[in-house]
Amino acid sequence: MLGDADYVALASFRHAIRRFQAFSEEKAIEVGLTPQQHQALLTIRGCPSDEATVGHVAERLILKPHSATGLINRLEALALITREAAAIDRRRALLRLTPKAYALLDALSAVHREEIQRLRPVFTGIFEQLG
Repeated sequence: MLGDADYVALASFRHAIRRFQAFSEEKAIEVGLTPQQHQALLTIRGCPSDEATVGHVAERLILKPHSATGLINRLEALALITREAAAIDRRRALLRLTPKAYALLDALSAVHREEIQRLRPVFTGIFEQLG
């Protein structure tokens, strides 16, 4: 059974996550991206090159395939990604970041890492409270 301290810790956890999400959304908007576009670029950058597909982006962002396709189309129109036919299955499109996307993502990731390091003690304390 959960006690009052557990509810305090869970509420603090949700608040800390929301604060980080608000920070992340604000930083993406400052560089001209939507939060979802930022997350898609990060997803593509953070996976093995042979797994960077629309399906992978849909899975990681918890999107329906047609929504992920629209997102990828917008990123392509912004010259942030390109599609490349896979070597083994030419019907499969692999997503590649452009130099412009790498530059945006490098800047965003640096400030995100700083914020995560700043929040680390907050999350550590919450995790200790939750046992």
